[in-house]
Order: sequence, then structure tokens, then C-alpha cells
Amino acid sequence: MLELKEIHFHPATAEKPILQGVNLRARCGHPTIIEGSSGSGKTTLIEVIGGLSKAQKGLITWNNKAISPNQRKWICGIVFQFPERHFLGLTIAQELRLGNHRLSNEDQIQILSKVGLSKIKLGGAPEKLSGGQQRRLAIAVQLLKKPNILLLDEPTAGLDWSVRQEIIQLLAKLSNEQLILVVTHEPELFKNFPVSSYQLNGGELQPTGSAKDLA
Repeated sequence: MLELKEIHFHPATAEKPILQGVNLRARCGHPTIIEGSSGSGKTTLIEVIGGLSKAQKGLITWNNKAISPNQRKWICGIVFQFPERHFLGLTIAQELRLGNHRLSNEDQIQILSKVGLSKIKLGGAPEKLSGGQQRRLAIAVQLLKKPNILLLDEPTAGLDWSVRQEIIQLLAKLSNEQLILVVTHEPELFKNFPVSSYQLNGGELQPTGSAKDLA
């Protein structure tokens, strides 16, 4: 279980704190959804959980053990908004092998199949994929890290309605193997799936729906 206790984050460049006493409990089994408007601090929260930013106050634990920002970098995979804009590989195989130079063809095919991309060619260019396929590829890249926690920032942004539902179905499936945490301003997209939900507002996080049972 991932637990955040009284997390405060106030960057020097901001007039007010972005996160003010954030508390959160999240488990594997179904996605945890954090909703909030633009500018509410959702991306900042992901950066803190993922170890990219350090909170001034508070504690983050994984399975009841405190973990430092560096440790969180190892156990977390992060898919930021519009991740396809940051692809570096000229081919899908190259994209998968970035940081994984010894990755075999078999491993590549296996991870692509896991995200529903079993029919694409490893020699194809990432930019030639559809929007939904590119999003799946970005998820596959992070899954290669074998993360305990997968963090996603607006994973359905810019996608057609039907493709959004496909991505959500994929996340629901993956949540059986690792903890999935999604920040979004469109929580209604998840209404047909079992989730734990929270709302981030004014720097504070409040449980809604099934998340109240964990609070």
C-alpha cells in the first residue's frame, strides 16, 4: 500500500503552497483516481510521489516502510501528459530499448502484447502510430521498469472517446499487477470501473466514493 501523510510542498517561486497536508492511501486491485481542475497541483503531486520533487514536510511509505525520493524513483513509473511528444527512438524497438539496451525481441513483443500492441512492427516509427497506440507505447516503456507504482498524468488527454475507454480498460487490467494512480480532470470517464477516488482542491486532498473506506 502507498500512503502519504501530511505532505506539504511549497516551491520558492510560488506565492502559496501547492500541497497542504495531503493524505492518501492507495492499494493495488483497482486504479486510484485523483481529480482536480487545471492548476490544482495534480502534476506536482505525481512529481512528489515519483521522487522528482521533494516535499518540505510529511512522510511517504510503501508497504508501511518510509521511502526516500530516490527510492521512489526506482519503484515508480511515470507517464506524463502527452508522453508521445517526448519519444526519442527512431523506431518502436529503439524507443523500448532506451535504458534497456539488452532487451530481447521476445521481451519487446511480450511488453507490447501486454498493452494491446501485439500487431505493430518493431521497426515502425512511433510517430506513425495512432494517438491511442502512442499512449500505449508510452505505458509499455514505463512497464519495462517493472514499477510497483505506475503514475499517469491525464492519460486520456487528446484522445477520441472510444480510445479513451480503451486506455481506461487497459489501466483497470494493469491495476491487478501494480498500483495505478491517475490524475485527471475528467473523472467521469472512470464511472463504469471500480476505483478509489480523491479530489484535490486548494492544496488539500479529500477522499470521495470508495476511497472513503481507506481514509
